[in-house]
Amino acid sequence: MCGIAGIFNQRTEQTPDAQTLVNMAAIMHHRGPDGYGFKIMEDTGVAFSHARLSIIDLNEVRGRQPFISDDGNLLLAHNGEFYDFKRIRADLTAQGARFRTKSDSEIVMHLYAREGLEETLKHLRGEFAFGLYDKSEDCMYLVRDRFGIKPLYYTHTPDGVVFGSELKVLFAHPSVKREFSTEGLYHQLIQVMVPGSTAFDGIYQVPPGHVVKVKRRNGQLELEEHKYWDVDFPQESEYPGDDVDEATYIEGVRKHLLEAVQHRLTADVPVGCYLSGGIDSCAILGLSAASTQTSVKAFTIGFDSDEYDETPIASEMAEATGAEHHIMRLNADDLYDHFVKTIWHTERTIYNTLGVAKYLMSQQVNEVNYKVVLTGEGSDELFAGYPAFRKDMFLHGLDHLPDSERAAWQELLEKNNRLFKGAMLAREEHVSPAFNTKMGFTPSCVQPWLSCASVALPLIAEHRRDEVKDYDPGKAIADTLDEDMLKGRHPLDRAQYVWIKTMLEGQILTWGGDRVDMANSMEARPAFLDHHLAEYAFTVPPHLRIKGNKEKYVLREAMKGLLPETLYKREKFAFMAPPAHTDPKKWQAVVKLAEQFLSKEAVEEAGLLDYAEVERTFAKHESDDVSIDEKVQLDAVINHMLGVQILHHHFVKTDVPVVAAQRAKELGWLA
Repeated sequence: MCGIAGIFNQRTEQTPDAQTLVNMAAIMHHRGPDGYGFKIMEDTGVAFSHARLSIIDLNEVRGRQPFISDDGNLLLAHNGEFYDFKRIRADLTAQGARFRTKSDSEIVMHLYAREGLEETLKHLRGEFAFGLYDKSEDCMYLVRDRFGIKPLYYTHTPDGVVFGSELKVLFAHPSVKREFSTEGLYHQLIQVMVPGSTAFDGIYQVPPGHVVKVKRRNGQLELEEHKYWDVDFPQESEYPGDDVDEATYIEGVRKHLLEAVQHRLTADVPVGCYLSGGIDSCAILGLSAASTQTSVKAFTIGFDSDEYDETPIASEMAEATGAEHHIMRLNADDLYDHFVKTIWHTERTIYNTLGVAKYLMSQQVNEVNYKVVLTGEGSDELFAGYPAFRKDMFLHGLDHLPDSERAAWQELLEKNNRLFKGAMLAREEHVSPAFNTKMGFTPSCVQPWLSCASVALPLIAEHRRDEVKDYDPGKAIADTLDEDMLKGRHPLDRAQYVWIKTMLEGQILTWGGDRVDMANSMEARPAFLDHHLAEYAFTVPPHLRIKGNKEKYVLREAMKGLLPETLYKREKFAFMAPPAHTDPKKWQAVVKLAEQFLSKEAVEEAGLLDYAEVERTFAKHESDDVSIDEKVQLDAVINHMLGVQILHHHFVKTDVPVVAAQRAKELGWLA
C-alpha cells in the first residue's frame, strides 16, 4: 500500500522535472513512509513517482517502485494490494516470466505484456489504483479498483496530464490550478458528490471500475474513459420465489466471505481488525481468528455517549474470540481538536466527526506498530444493512403487504431511525424528478443530502450563486448512473446500486476509509468488497437480504455460529460519532473553530460563502425553536461550512508546491 504520482506531458521533448516528482511523493509521505522512488522514461515526456508503505516484500531496494519492464517498454506505479498473486506469479513463471521482486505489484506488467489490459483486469483481485505507461503504444492507463477503495485523481494542465493518489499530490505540481468550482462547492455543502468529481475545478477522479486512457496523437493528449466492471444485479424476474432454499445462499455467503478474509490476511507484517458493535466487523474478527488460530489484535472506538457507544458489544466479541482488545475512548474535546488536520487528509468536507474518530484510531494503530487491519466496510452495501434500504424496501418493494403489516413496519422504522433523521435519513420526504425519471423513485440514501440544497444554496457567496441558481444537483448525480444497471431491477437493488455509486465511494471509502487510515500509514482491507463475494451477494434474493424487518438476514444466518447471542439478535445501528448539538462542550469546540475559519474576514477572503447566511445558520442552530432532527441537519451543514473554509486554507490560500518542496527537504528526499 502506497501513494503514486505521475506526469504525461504533451511533448516528448518536455522531460518532467525530477524534483517536482519527488515533491509529489513527499507531500504524501504519510501514505508511504518506508521509502520513495521516481523514474523518468527518456524521450517520452513521461515520469512516475512513488511513496512506499512496505507490507509485502519488505526489502527496501528490491521492492522500490516505479517498476520498468525488462524490455524498457512499460512503466508502472501501483497503490494497493493484489490478492492471490502467488498463484498468478507461479502461472506466469511457468510461461517463462522472470520476476525481480517478491511484490504483488509486478504481476501487472507481466500480465499486460502477455494478455493486454482487458484480460489483465479480470485477473486482478483486491483494492488498487495504478498508472501504466506503454511506450510502444505511447499511451498511459489510469486504473482504479471495482469499488473505489483506493483513490486516484487526475487533471489536464496546459503541458499535459498529472495524476496522483491524493489531491495535494496534484497540487504539488506548479502547473495544476487550485480553485473551487462552484458546482463542487455546492456539492461539498450538501455532502453528496457527483461521481468522478471533486470540489476543485478541472480535477477529476477515475471512477470505480474504470480505466482512463491517455493517448498522445500529433502532440496532443486525448483522454478516454472506459468501464470494465459494474454492480450488476439480476433482473427482478430472474430471482427465485419465496420457496427458495435459504441454506444454499447462507452457505454461499459463508464460503465466499471466509475466502475473502483469508486472502486479506496475506502480509509480511502483523494484521489486526477494526471492531465495532456491528455484525460486519465482528464477523471479520471471528473469521480472522478462526483462520489464523492465533490471538488477533482488535481496535475499537468508544464514544462518551451511551446512545452512540458500541464498546460493550465489541468487548463481548473480542472476549469470545480471545482477541487482544485495544479500546480508544473519545470525548467531545478530541474530535473538533483534530478536525482541521483530518480535513487536510480527507480533501473533502465531512458531515459527522466519525471521520476524525477514524483518523485518531489509525494513529493509535500506527503507534502500536500495526500497518494493516481488516474492516467491515461494504457489508451494508451488499446485504442491505442501512436504515435507508429498509425504508425503500418498505415503500417500493413490499407493495403487496396488507395494511396491518405495513403499519407495523412503519412504526418500527420510525422507532429505529430517530437518531439518523436529518443526517442519514431525510427529515421529510424529498423527491428528485431526475431520480424519479431515471429509476422510478428517489432513493432514501440521497434524500437527506439533496434536501439540504435549499439550505446550501443561500450559503454560497452571492457572486457565485448565480452560476448555480438553475443547477440541479440531483440531476447531475442521476445523469452519471448507468441506466442499463437499473432497468428491470428490484427496487432494493436499485437503491443499493445508487448507494454504492454515491455514499460508498464518496464517503465511506474516502473520509471514513482510505484517507483517514493512510493519514497514519495504515492500510485498511475491507473483505466484504472482494468482488468475488460481491458478485455472489448480488444474486441473493432481496427477501433474503431483508427478511421481515431483519436487515442483512442471509449474512446474519451465515455468521450465526460466530456471533454472541446479543449481537446476532441486534438490529443495525449505523456507526456515527455523536453530533455537536448533543454535547455543550462539543458545540463550544465548533464555535471556537468558527471564530477562526468562519469569521467575517476569513469568509470574505475565501469568497466561497455568504457571511450573513453563515451568521443566520448559527443563530438558527442555537435557537430553542428548532426540532432535534433539524439540529442534526444543521450540525451537518455547519461541518460542511467549516470544511470548505478549511479546504480553502489548506489548498488554495497555502502555496502547496512550496509546502511539498519543504517536506521533501525535511525528509532528505532529493532527486
